[in-house]
Amino acid sequence: MARKPKRVVESDPNTLAFQAAWGELAGHPLFEPMTAFDYPRPHATVAIVAAPLPGLARVSADGSIVVSRTRRLAKDEWRWVLAHCLLHLGFDHLAPGAEDDAAYRAAACLAVSRFQRAVKLGREPDPLPDLLPTAEEEELAARWRRQGVPPELAAPPDLDLSPVRFRPGHEPCWPDRFALGLSAAAVAGVEVAGGARESVSGGTTQRPPWQLALSWFIGSYPLLGGVAAGFTLVADGPLARAWEISIAAVSAGAGEIYVNPWRTLSEAEWRFVLAHELLHVALRHADRGGGRDPYLWNVACDFVINGWLVEMGVGVLPDGVLYDPEFAGSSAEQVYDRIAGDLRRIRKLATLRGQGAGDMLGEPLPWAGRRDGGVDLDEYCRRALLTGFAYHQSSGRGLLPAGLVAEIRVLEQPPVPWDVRLARWFSEFVPLVEPVRTYARPSRRQAATPDIPRPGRHRPEEAVRRSTFGVVVDTSGSMGAALMGKALGAIASYATARDVPAARVVFCDAAAYDAGYLPVADIAGRVRIRGRGGTRLQPAIDLLERAEDFPAGGPILVITDGECDVLRIRRPHAYLMPRGARLPFTPRGPVFSLR
Repeated sequence: MARKPKRVVESDPNTLAFQAAWGELAGHPLFEPMTAFDYPRPHATVAIVAAPLPGLARVSADGSIVVSRTRRLAKDEWRWVLAHCLLHLGFDHLAPGAEDDAAYRAAACLAVSRFQRAVKLGREPDPLPDLLPTAEEEELAARWRRQGVPPELAAPPDLDLSPVRFRPGHEPCWPDRFALGLSAAAVAGVEVAGGARESVSGGTTQRPPWQLALSWFIGSYPLLGGVAAGFTLVADGPLARAWEISIAAVSAGAGEIYVNPWRTLSEAEWRFVLAHELLHVALRHADRGGGRDPYLWNVACDFVINGWLVEMGVGVLPDGVLYDPEFAGSSAEQVYDRIAGDLRRIRKLATLRGQGAGDMLGEPLPWAGRRDGGVDLDEYCRRALLTGFAYHQSSGRGLLPAGLVAEIRVLEQPPVPWDVRLARWFSEFVPLVEPVRTYARPSRRQAATPDIPRPGRHRPEEAVRRSTFGVVVDTSGSMGAALMGKALGAIASYATARDVPAARVVFCDAAAYDAGYLPVADIAGRVRIRGRGGTRLQPAIDLLERAEDFPAGGPILVITDGECDVLRIRRPHAYLMPRGARLPFTPRGPVFSLR
């Protein structure tokens, strides 16, 4: 005879919701000291019974919580009920000798409900009024004994105040254990903010060591925590392999740090690596290179940064990273001058990106998550580092290397804007023609003393030739109209302030187009630009230097985007370039970056 298949008994949804709610609460840092099985004293337990109860649940001083299967609630509502009972224990509402009357029960439940609303522990099965009394529970209990408990605040009989006897030395001490839970919940909240946990009740996640290292900076190292908070870690193995990133690289403009997830490093070593990249960005090393060789400048900065990190004890120095105690106390500029004489050896050294490549990237890598931001990078890094430095000092977190402190102090004074520097350049090389007084030129006489002659003011004619300058405008196809308009407008405004009547303008791409002396007002907006071909600016420089009608000491301003030939200028000169552009040679004159 064939056996009948066993009937599958489906679990009750209400029981499943109850069990899920208790599982979440038991693992919550706030209640774990009260529910943990391995705690040396009695722990809170739950039981679901078939018989009905007067209220939603009943809790006793030994931590026993009983609920009825006849009450059908959602998981969030069961969560509220069970947390309510645990909080009664934590608030010591079941202490021996507690008042056993309706006023005390209502005041105790009200205090617990206010706490649950503040921390959002579940959803109320029977909603209470939106506004709850704010007085202390002792005061409420005394008042309600005199006046009676308001019907909307009457509490169900969930407190089992019958006395419970414990073995000596095994009393549960629920308030002390609840205090431990509060401390653990606060720590968990900080870890969630720092990224070490996904949620307060979800426990610590198995995050990769580079993510834990970044979270450590945000939560535990204020000097670089503000800078780290604005950066995103991109851990993409194929991307790192395609761009030959051995360990890490950083793109300041994109706010991204690229790490090689296939590289095995400890969390302490990743702290060192991330601190290295964050200091590159915070100290704006990529923009301070000027006309130096980019790779050698990167190597020089690496030596300096790694020396600081070793001195500060931030993380652990990974194997193969640039470090030389001989460079202790030297600036990046000094290290660059020392290593530039041994290019054959230096080219064999490896940065965090790899041999022969710098880890400071000028552009973000083309990964799928690339984003655009509208934050001024200079201002963000300056504020974040200065704020972190002030907190580091005020909290007494240890001494910093003198070189790092000096560079941070420099950031307290923001850089002079390019237009102010350009005005200073004009003041130095385009002198203002001061008017002179002479009796040969009559002046108006004052009405009070009409009989006293006074000298008039005039500018000497011979001074006009000295107060001029030359402008070489790169009109190649790579130059934008907005860039040239901004540069020419700035030149015209400062020339007007210096009383320069006209300037010698030469447009140049593959050939030079001499526009002659142009009035300053015409330079600002009514110039017809010629060219738009290739880029060879040296013919325009030669034209000005050989022109007989151009002063021998007249300065020259070159407006270019840096995509030009090597220029040889034998007189005072300066360059106006877009921000981030670089010349293919070491400039001898100042470079003003348009912003």
